[in-house]
Amino acid sequence: MTLVTIPFGGRPIGFEVPAPGLSEILSPHPSRPLENLPAAIEGALERPIGQEPLERRVKPGDRVLIISDDITRLTPSDRLIPPLLARLNRAGVPDRRIACIMALGTHRYMTKAEMIAKVGEAVFRRINVFNHAWRDPEALVDVGFSGRGTPLKINRAVIEADVIIGLGAIVPHHIAGFSGSSKIIQPGVCGAATTAATHILSCEGGGDSFLGHADNPVRRDMDDMAEKVGLQSIFNVVMDSEGGVVGVFYGAMRASFQQGVKLAHKIYGIRYHETPDIVVANSYPCDLDFWQSHKAQYPAVRMVRPGGTIIVCTPAPEGVSPVHTELLDFTAWPSDKIRAAYRRGDLKNGVATALAMAWAMVREKASIITYSPGIPAEDKTRLGHIHAPDIQWAIEEAFRRQGPQARMSVLTHAPDTLPIGPGAALEKSL
Repeated sequence: MTLVTIPFGGRPIGFEVPAPGLSEILSPHPSRPLENLPAAIEGALERPIGQEPLERRVKPGDRVLIISDDITRLTPSDRLIPPLLARLNRAGVPDRRIACIMALGTHRYMTKAEMIAKVGEAVFRRINVFNHAWRDPEALVDVGFSGRGTPLKINRAVIEADVIIGLGAIVPHHIAGFSGSSKIIQPGVCGAATTAATHILSCEGGGDSFLGHADNPVRRDMDDMAEKVGLQSIFNVVMDSEGGVVGVFYGAMRASFQQGVKLAHKIYGIRYHETPDIVVANSYPCDLDFWQSHKAQYPAVRMVRPGGTIIVCTPAPEGVSPVHTELLDFTAWPSDKIRAAYRRGDLKNGVATALAMAWAMVREKASIITYSPGIPAEDKTRLGHIHAPDIQWAIEEAFRRQGPQARMSVLTHAPDTLPIGPGAALEKSL
């Protein structure tokens, strides 16, 4: 037997695998965080990508909106915002004309304590920091349609701002290809119907996700929406899996994103050498709930043999989702049944429907065993998953299903992994 250890809920957890059955243990490439992050931030602000420095682009009377991702992301907004405020102040923009909105998408609202932790107490005291009130129709403005025809409703604060700066992190993502850039607008500060349309679009890719494909229909639609509402600049980082910043990118939306993706691909693009029968997909660092940790599935399903088994490991202390609770009523259905029910109007929550479809398409390639102390056994059943009482049980059950000759690969940080298959050129996934 071989002992394998993965990070789980803030501590290491181990399990044993039959030695002949262990194929590979895969993690993001080791990377060294920037030694002087403040200097790197100032350097990025001093030399923007594809545009003039911020202080030359703003006027004292401008209303400036900083859009930050939420508590489910590791982006160090508390390190990025103070230098922005300093430059805005030097350009004559007072704090009272600067605000920061938490780009929740359709996540739960952040608490005051969480917002303070995200932006820093000093920033929270200086400027207006508030949640994207996606549940409140009065907080949203209808601005028509994207070029693709997606109905576009967005937070009123975005439309009222003269200057918009989007913060975020660039990491492989199953819907947008990579996170970051225009994703801070959609789904970040859009209405649920807009987000539903984009998420449904991501399920039309023929069975595989857009993970790691920087140019795809969803990204193009997001970019179009962001430009339509006036996103001028992004301030994005690339991080290692522990939240250490490896690269800083500030400037024009498209050009800055392209440079950030190159670095993200070097860190997260991982070569695997055989198609395993079993994949252990550990959700770290996306551990809050299954709505977040489901990202662990997409690298795994891209690797696993059809008919194989995926073992999802996630603490998920907030369960499946504290917001989209109704999805458990239909998540275990086949993807075609979910899609048909949505088109008939039987399912109303388009965002939950899209995620349920994506989860179903994973199950249609491989069975899923889930080890999660935070998700009750009955909810795992309603997800269409097999409940594992402990992680060792999950390993043994997978080998029982796949046979004693089965081969297993382990993804220690599955949401941060972009698997590159045997013989595939690395650039093909871009």
